[in-house]
Amino acid sequence: MANVQLKNIKKVYDKNIVAVQEFSLDIADKEFIVLVGPSGCGKSTTLRMVAGLEEITEGDLYIDGIRMNDVAPKNRDIAMVFQNYALYPHMTVFENMAFALRLRKMPKDEIKRKVEEAAEILGITDLLRRKPKALSGGQKQRVAIGRAIVRAPQVFLMDEPLSNLDAKLRNQMRAEIIKLRKRIDTTFIYVTHDQTEAMTLGDRVVIMKDGFIQQIGSPQEVFDQPHNKFVAGFIGTPNMNFFRAHLLVRDGIYAVRLGNMEVVLPDEKQIQLRSKQQTPAEIELGVRPEHIQIVNEQAGNALKARLDVSELMGSEVYLHVNVQGQDAVIRVQTTELVTRHAFAPGQENSVYFTFPSSRVHLFDKTTGVSLYSPGEAQDPGTAVP
Repeated sequence: MANVQLKNIKKVYDKNIVAVQEFSLDIADKEFIVLVGPSGCGKSTTLRMVAGLEEITEGDLYIDGIRMNDVAPKNRDIAMVFQNYALYPHMTVFENMAFALRLRKMPKDEIKRKVEEAAEILGITDLLRRKPKALSGGQKQRVAIGRAIVRAPQVFLMDEPLSNLDAKLRNQMRAEIIKLRKRIDTTFIYVTHDQTEAMTLGDRVVIMKDGFIQQIGSPQEVFDQPHNKFVAGFIGTPNMNFFRAHLLVRDGIYAVRLGNMEVVLPDEKQIQLRSKQQTPAEIELGVRPEHIQIVNEQAGNALKARLDVSELMGSEVYLHVNVQGQDAVIRVQTTELVTRHAFAPGQENSVYFTFPSSRVHLFDKTTGVSLYSPGEAQDPGTAVP
């Protein structure tokens, strides 16, 4: 087990292509960190620099206090699980898992013990005599994880290990990784583009875009308190809705106006905006689909929207609406009376909705930075502390 420090890490490829910029992160011993972001954001490149598979252009990498920039991958005491499993096709499962231990000249009885222990943890004991071609995708991924476990590394690296699996198997393997983490209790750095994996697996989540860190925090923190519009839109399913709105100040009280609806912000938000001496402005207002409330036509201070599409998801319905030329999604439980009767397929409907002021997120129209975040608004393309 070990702590990992990345200090101002930068990766530049030929022709001045910058993949990772000013990446700084302290990972505690036994912590599970998830790097998440869209394709091309630099998360896998960062992981490969920790593994030693990519050279660090600038900055410093420390594992357990030892600078690792010039240390060969085999001497870093890390193990990596790849997206494509990378199993040797001519070897059995046992031989694949034992391969690194044999290179270390470990005694045969100890190799057998370690492989069998790892196989038991992963539930693949009955597969040890098979070759990879006789395994399913989920079984291959378990073998790849087992091969890493037997090495008992200081740091466990995983690069999108579930992306090749179907949805059901991904859910199963995600649960297996949570159980595995509890049993082997080492430091994990996990890369994914899937925000569901990030939110369910990580102690902390590092959200990246265009090589920069956008936000670091617990899954609940990045969901409840996004630092900018990118983080707010990336985390959450369906995505957060954004509306063009106005921030108003009357007698020192802040409110937002969207169309004919006006909402006074709660005390906590009032204090934050006053501390920043926020002035009235055009803003981007964000509200999550699950926080929108359907109301009847007679309700005051509500917005009217045109219902375009309704998607029945079993326990929920996603209502795709258009309000004042802006598209939005409303998430409604199918147990609600309004869902069963008012939104039958094939009907054309108008819906009226509102949302609680405590669930409103406000973003600078130009920079996309949250008006609730501490400090001055900054370009969301730059690192956010």
